[in-house]
Amino acid sequence: MAAAGGEGGLFDDRAQVEAAMPLAARMRPRDFGEFVGQAAVVGEKSVLRRAISRGDAPSLILWGPPGTGKTTLARLIAAALGARFSPLSAVTAGVADLRKEVDEAQRMLRQEGRRTVLFVDELHRFSRAQQDAILPHVEAGTVRFIGATTENPSFSVNNALLSRCQVVALSALDDESIGQLLERAVADAERGLGRLSCRLSPDARSVLISHAGGDARTALNALELAASAAAPDAQGVREISAEAVREAYLHPALRHDRQGDLHDDIASAMIKSIRGSDADAAVYWLARLLEAGDDPVFAARRLVISAAEDIGLADPQSLPLAVAAMQATQLVGLPEARLMLSEAALYLALAPKSNSVLRAYDAAQEDVRRRPGEPVPLHLRNAVTSLMRSQGYGKGYQYAHDDPSGVAQQEHLPQGLRTARYYHPTTRGREEEFSQRWTEIRRRIRPQEREEET
Repeated sequence: MAAAGGEGGLFDDRAQVEAAMPLAARMRPRDFGEFVGQAAVVGEKSVLRRAISRGDAPSLILWGPPGTGKTTLARLIAAALGARFSPLSAVTAGVADLRKEVDEAQRMLRQEGRRTVLFVDELHRFSRAQQDAILPHVEAGTVRFIGATTENPSFSVNNALLSRCQVVALSALDDESIGQLLERAVADAERGLGRLSCRLSPDARSVLISHAGGDARTALNALELAASAAAPDAQGVREISAEAVREAYLHPALRHDRQGDLHDDIASAMIKSIRGSDADAAVYWLARLLEAGDDPVFAARRLVISAAEDIGLADPQSLPLAVAAMQATQLVGLPEARLMLSEAALYLALAPKSNSVLRAYDAAQEDVRRRPGEPVPLHLRNAVTSLMRSQGYGKGYQYAHDDPSGVAQQEHLPQGLRTARYYHPTTRGREEEFSQRWTEIRRRIRPQEREEET
């Protein structure tokens, strides 16, 4: 009984706890030598690594997608500084928790001379008031602050806190880095799967990497599940197949956030692919939105906007087609709506492009703001009362349908903007026809253009 409560029992308990941890947690790097990826940020010659080696790391905000090592990096920095690591999650912690950790940091600094690294995960979930509560302790040097976020700190972090921290952008891990982590986990007998005598087939390795989406945690968790399901052969070796890996993933991990940067980035990529007339890329980015669980109506709205902004009168059919796709999406929903949306995305990508509609409005808007008080010409005003008629309202107005050409020879812009030009059609698609017609119409309704010709 005594032995169970002694030092041996303590280590046994620790071993049991570690054994119960997921593979991704067990394989967490213990030092910078084991840290994979992010060489530009924490490589041996990076500015941050040199600062850490001097014991002078600044307060940081680690910004990047899930599974890129934000928490691990914070732990390694604390260890390298010889500091106490104090982790909090913004999902569950409040100001009272912050105060408790700060009080302990002050005590340790005063009594033991040891610094504290205060780590706040999911920093973007802290309210403005909670973020403000950190400021005085960062300024006083009571804690070295490290925040982690998957959202752009420019929008999710207070300017005051942002100005006191160095933002470190972490990127999704590349295939080589994910592959290195997988191989290490398979071989490691202490923390990984080495004791199970696993063998990872090349196909299975490729599936693990391609489905991970740059997320190390996702790849390692899928590897562990596939390994546990693999039966040992006569030699006791567990062959991890590609099929087992696919089943372990259940659904590929798609990097996406409905309200964050990645959501906007993917939507932007879809629109710019349409604008660039790349049909393959347009439908790919559409699929990325839909397969990640995004609202299909959001994608449909973006297509409607693109039809007007990027195609416009070069193909007037594009806008009603996009609107029809949006209405069909609202009517039938997923999964069938992916067909309507794909048809619209492909059509828009292949349609001739023109942004003359956008340019026309922007030019008109500029004149409206520059000269907001331009009066409506009298001949264009409605003469509703006899007083209005006596003031000249409607006098000289020519009804266009009475003219044999269907275009009355009269001006319609305010006097101060008689020479303004807003619509400049391209010669792409149907707009070439509109360009020719608009030239003819201007000759008839703009006296100054007729004068210029003569």
